[in-house]
Amino acid sequence: MSLPIGVTAQSTGPDKPADFLDKEFHRQRREALRQKLPAHSVAVLFSNPLRNRANDVDFNFHQDPDFYYLTGYREPNSVLLLFSDQHMVNGVATQEVLFAQPRNPQRESWTGKRLGEEGVKQYLGLTHALPATAFANFKLDTAAFDQILFLNLPTDLRNDLGDKADLYDLVAQFRQKIGLRPDQDFAHQELYQIIRQYDAQSGDKVKQEVQRQMGANSNLSNNAFLKNYLAAKDAPARAALVANMPKEKFDLSAMETALAEMRETKSPEEMRLLRKAVAMSAIGQLEVMKAMQPNMSEAEVQGMHEFVYKKYGAEYEGYPSIVGAGSNGCILHYIENEKPKLGNELVLMDLGAEYHGYTADVTRTIPANGKFTSEQKQIYELVYAAQEAGFKECKVGNMFSAPNVAAQAVLAEGLIKLGIIKKAEEARRYTMHGVSHYLGLDVHDRGTYGPFKPNTVITVEPGIYIPEGSPCDKKWWGIGVRIEDDVLITENGWENLSVAAPRTVKDIEATMAKPSPLDNFKLPELK
Repeated sequence: MSLPIGVTAQSTGPDKPADFLDKEFHRQRREALRQKLPAHSVAVLFSNPLRNRANDVDFNFHQDPDFYYLTGYREPNSVLLLFSDQHMVNGVATQEVLFAQPRNPQRESWTGKRLGEEGVKQYLGLTHALPATAFANFKLDTAAFDQILFLNLPTDLRNDLGDKADLYDLVAQFRQKIGLRPDQDFAHQELYQIIRQYDAQSGDKVKQEVQRQMGANSNLSNNAFLKNYLAAKDAPARAALVANMPKEKFDLSAMETALAEMRETKSPEEMRLLRKAVAMSAIGQLEVMKAMQPNMSEAEVQGMHEFVYKKYGAEYEGYPSIVGAGSNGCILHYIENEKPKLGNELVLMDLGAEYHGYTADVTRTIPANGKFTSEQKQIYELVYAAQEAGFKECKVGNMFSAPNVAAQAVLAEGLIKLGIIKKAEEARRYTMHGVSHYLGLDVHDRGTYGPFKPNTVITVEPGIYIPEGSPCDKKWWGIGVRIEDDVLITENGWENLSVAAPRTVKDIEATMAKPSPLDNFKLPELK
């Protein structure tokens, strides 16, 4: 290999899938973000960096979800500028410009076709595009804007000395254009955003978080606004301060807030893709239940799931696949998947397909031999009951935390009844995580974490994990159970998008007794 290997080609043309989001969707998203921008401002977004896997081989490129959401562009080394007002770019009035990877026939013969600036305009519908090489000399007049909005700038970047417009250079050029010091710290803006969002409902908790972060970061200790906020004597005094929060030239929170509001609810176009991702992930669980045998390895189970995804046309997994047998299932993000035989253990399988950028997240826990033991069944049915309680709270207007509160109460009560704990507050030893997160372009998608809105997709995923050596009867040791489904919040309630994956003890055992197309699939012995 003479050049790094990485998938950077844009999906266009007759041999590519026809059901990607179209350019009108992305145009509408840019316009929606523009409507949320402050007057006389510019929003700046960078593509994701390429990541090295080993030596001269890169990981497959995956676009930054915000960048993809707004543009549909799936190549690296690029930057997007969105202007709140008409702005002159090379003598042309526009509200947007994408600096794209320039065409390069020699490199394209190795790493795939690039759109270039003309392709960006033709296929993605942006009104103005330039090659990334033009960004170095592009005049970004900071005096022309009241505010410059951007997200956290990528820092762990490689510098390709043969490319003067890679992401390393684009970020460095941007910092220079707006006069950012190398050590400039924006930690206070994160706290400003927390205060804006949560002070009215949870002032005491917000003050605790402000105190914690000010104690941990010396750059915050002399911030006048934060000191005044902590000194405010009551809620009205804090509210008056929040209403007059200082506005800064560089803002890292406003675009975060806007994108969270936008991405939290899904359009019909997005739901078509997300439904497919969830359906193929649920069917993967179904087919693996039929095929699983105790002599299989964790990696083999992972491969069966991912084969189903690829068979349906998914490009990637939404996150590293988790297949944990026995005690491995008690490790929340166990991704090694290297146990050579499942034996008669419970197997926790947390996997999700990514289809055209949208990610599922479905978990089932099943006995490798097809039958739950008494202890496994009791823990499983407790988690199932907690999930049912969580589902009932998935209603428009309920707070995002409602499913978690309901599920955790069931888990704590059940663990007490089983004699595993004595007091409800001890439950967190075995129920370490919350039960919900947003789902979409990211597996942990953007959202406001406020009251539920229609057309929001979340997970409901209670779990109990009892590792070896826990302070309870040994008969429970090594049991880890998580049940996770992907739920659409609707005007009239909720819909389980992953219902195709069997969920009850009875249905799981019945499914595991069915034949699988893989039962007679035998490979030659390796010598």
